[in-house]
Amino acid sequence: MNHTSHAFLTATNAGHPPNYERIKDEYEVSGLGEPQGSASVRTTVINMPREVSVPDHVVWSLFNALFMNFCCLGFIAYAYSVKSRDRKMVGDVTGAQAYASTAKCLNISALVFSILMVVITIIAVVCIVSTGHLDT
Repeated sequence: MNHTSHAFLTATNAGHPPNYERIKDEYEVSGLGEPQGSASVRTTVINMPREVSVPDHVVWSLFNALFMNFCCLGFIAYAYSVKSRDRKMVGDVTGAQAYASTAKCLNISALVFSILMVVITIIAVVCIVSTGHLDT
């Protein structure tokens, strides 16, 4: 049984765009009518949970892996971020949240340790330079 509509082109004046009209098959229109029987109509409502947004921190982890990779913490955070994204794509929200939490902690650790190393290095260079100028 074919339930498709057919489009026919009706010719109009030469200067105007063509006029399209839809003509339904006869069996499609004739099948409509009131519901049979006097049974009450029952409806079913399904509450679908909204998609839970789980941040996977991939960009932050990639930044830490490339620029602030203190003791490979940025690389490990990137691995956990990818695992979190994989779990999210599969639909395992709990697993995605666990991996994302670990990646977040590793990213914070990598950031703090890298900033401390930069500050310590700057202080050490300033101390060495200032001590060298006093001796001469």
